[in-house]
Amino acid sequence: MIPESARSFIDIEPAVAEALDAGAPVVALESTIITHGMPYPQNRETAISVERIVREEGAVPATIAVMDGRLKIGLTGAERQALAMGGDMMKLSRADLAFAISERRTGGTTVAATMIAAALAGISVFATGGIGGVHKGAEKSFDISADLDELARTPVIVVSAGPKAILDIDKTLEVLETRGVPVVAYGADVVPAFWSRSSPRPAPLRLDRPDAIAGFFRTRHALGIAGGMLVANPVPEADEIPEDEMAAYIAAAQAAASAENIGGKAVTPYLLSKILELSDGRSLATNIALVENNARLASRIAKAL
Repeated sequence: MIPESARSFIDIEPAVAEALDAGAPVVALESTIITHGMPYPQNRETAISVERIVREEGAVPATIAVMDGRLKIGLTGAERQALAMGGDMMKLSRADLAFAISERRTGGTTVAATMIAAALAGISVFATGGIGGVHKGAEKSFDISADLDELARTPVIVVSAGPKAILDIDKTLEVLETRGVPVVAYGADVVPAFWSRSSPRPAPLRLDRPDAIAGFFRTRHALGIAGGMLVANPVPEADEIPEDEMAAYIAAAQAAASAENIGGKAVTPYLLSKILELSDGRSLATNIALVENNARLASRIAKAL
C-alpha cells in the first residue's frame, strides 16, 4: 500500500496496479541496467526479454525508474525506449531518489532505489543482475554501495547472481553478515561470482526451491525481523565465464580505472565497459543470461509468496 503522502509522486502502470490490487505475483526490475549497465540496443532488448520471461513465468513485471520527476512503477514501451536511448540521466540511489523527483529529473534506479520503490508499492520480490557492495581499496576510498544498508532495512527479496565480481566480495559478505542480511545461495554451496558460477566463498545459507525461499521470507516477517534478503543465483553453466579468466579482465579494468582516476558512481559503469572490451563482448552475453535467469527464479518466488 503506497503511503498517502507519496501518491502524488508515483505512477503505477495499469497492469501492475491491477496485479497488486488482485494480490497476483509482481516482480520489480531495476532500470540502471538500461541507463548505465549495457550499451544500446542490447539494453533495450534485454529489458524487453526480461519482462517477457517474467510474464511467461506467470508474474507481472514492474520496471522501476524516475522519468521527468515521476517515480514509475512499471514502464510503457515508449518510456523504456527513452531510457535505452540515453541522455542526461542520473544513476539513482537512496541519497538522490527524492532529489530527482523534486527536480523533475530522469534516472535509472539502482538496487537500493528499486528496493525503496518496490516496498512503497507493496512488491516483495526484485530481480537484478548483481548487487553493489564494498569496492576494492575501500579501506582508503570508503567506496561502499548503499545497496548493502538497503538490504538491511527494506523488506524485499533481491534475486541476483551474487555481488558484482568487480567488488571485494569477501568484505561485501562480511558487511552483509554484520547488517544481519541473509545470503541464500540457490541450489549451490558457494556464493556465485556474477559472471562465474563458482567461487572459493562458502554460501552462508542454501535453499533449493522457490517455495522454501518464500517460506524463509515469510518467517522472518512473522518474527518481526526487519530488512530484506539476498538470493545468489548462479548463472547457467553454458553461459558462465570461469572465475580465473574473469579475474584477469577485472584486474586489467581496475588498473585502467585507477590510472584514469575514475571514482564514485562512475566506477561500476567504467569497469563494466572496460571488461566488455577486454572480453570481446563475452561479459555482456553472460550478463544478459544471468539477468534472464534471475528473472525466472524471482517470478517463481513471487508466485510462491
